[in-house]
Amino acid sequence: MTTTIPAAKEAEEFPWWAGNARFADASGQLLGAHVAHAGLIVFWAGAYTLFELGRFDPAQPIYLQGLILLPNLARFGLGLGDAGQIIDPHPYFVVGVLHLISSAFLGFGGLYHALKGPAQLEDRFPRYGYRWDDQKAMTNILGTHLILLGLGAGLLVLKATKFGGLYDSSLGQLHLVTNPTLNPVVIVGYLLGLQSPDWIAGVTSLEDIVGGHVWVSVLCIGGGLWHCATKPFPWAQRLFTWSGEAYLSYSLGALALMSFVATYFVAVNSVAYPTEFYGPSLSLVFGQVPEFVSVDGQLTTRVWLANSHFWLGFFVLQGHLWHALQARGLNLNRELLR
Repeated sequence: MTTTIPAAKEAEEFPWWAGNARFADASGQLLGAHVAHAGLIVFWAGAYTLFELGRFDPAQPIYLQGLILLPNLARFGLGLGDAGQIIDPHPYFVVGVLHLISSAFLGFGGLYHALKGPAQLEDRFPRYGYRWDDQKAMTNILGTHLILLGLGAGLLVLKATKFGGLYDSSLGQLHLVTNPTLNPVVIVGYLLGLQSPDWIAGVTSLEDIVGGHVWVSVLCIGGGLWHCATKPFPWAQRLFTWSGEAYLSYSLGALALMSFVATYFVAVNSVAYPTEFYGPSLSLVFGQVPEFVSVDGQLTTRVWLANSHFWLGFFVLQGHLWHALQARGLNLNRELLR
C-alpha cells in the first residue's frame, strides 16, 4: 500500500506549479485530477463549438473564418448540403450543448475523487490501486488505454460504414464507405512509404483511410487485451524505467510524435481534410523558422492547424526530454544507493 505525502513534505518538494506531481503517491486524488482535466477539455470543446457557431458566416468559405472545430464536425457530414455547404447549423449546436453537459458530469467526478474519495484507491478498491513500480499494474493500465483507443477507432469505422458516411471531396457529398480496404499489403505499404512519397499522408481514398482505422482498432484492442493478460518480458523490465516520471516522459514522447505526424497529415492531405473545410494543401518553407504556408498566402484553417500541431509538438517534446532526464537521474541515484 502506498501512503500520502505529508503536507509539510509536499509543500517543500512540490511547489504550486508542480501540478499533479503532488499526487504521485495518491492514486485516488490523481484519478480525480485526470477526470477533472478531461472535464475541462470537454467543456472547452463544447463552449468553443458554440462560440464558432455564433460567428459562422455561411456566405464565406468556412476555411477563411478562423474556425477549427466546425470544419472537423463538417467532414463527418453534419448539416451539409451539396458541395460541402453547411445548410443546417442545428447539429453543431447539439454537439456543443452535449459536450457542455458531459463536462459537468466529468467535473463532478473529478471533484469527488479529488476531495471526497479515498486518497489511495487501494484503500477501498484494491483492484484499482497501483504503485509506480508495480509492472503488472502499469501494463494493465496501458492495456486499458489501448482498448479504449481501439474502440475510438472503431467508432469512426462505424460512422463511415453504417451511420451516414464521411464527406468525400472528390464526390462533393457524403460517402458511405461500404468496402473499406482491408488488404494488409496496401495498409502496411503506406507505413513503409511504398504507396506514396508522402508516407501515410499520401492516402488517396476514404476506403484506405477507413480500412486503416479497422486495422488500428483491431491491433489496439488485441494489444490491449495482451497487455492486460500478461506481464512484461524480462528484457522489457530491464529496458524501461518503472517510475511515474518515466511514464510521463514516455507519454509526452508519444504525444510529440503524433503531433508531428498530424502536422504533416493536415498540411498535405485533402482526403481526410477536405479543401472545402480546411483550404488548399500547404507547402513547407524554411525562413527564419520552418512553417507551413498556403500557396496563395491565405491564413486558412489548414495553416492554423498545421502550424499549431508543429509548435505544440515541439514544446511537448521538450517536456519529454526534461522528464526523461529526470527519471534517468533518479534511477541512477537509486542504483548508487543500493
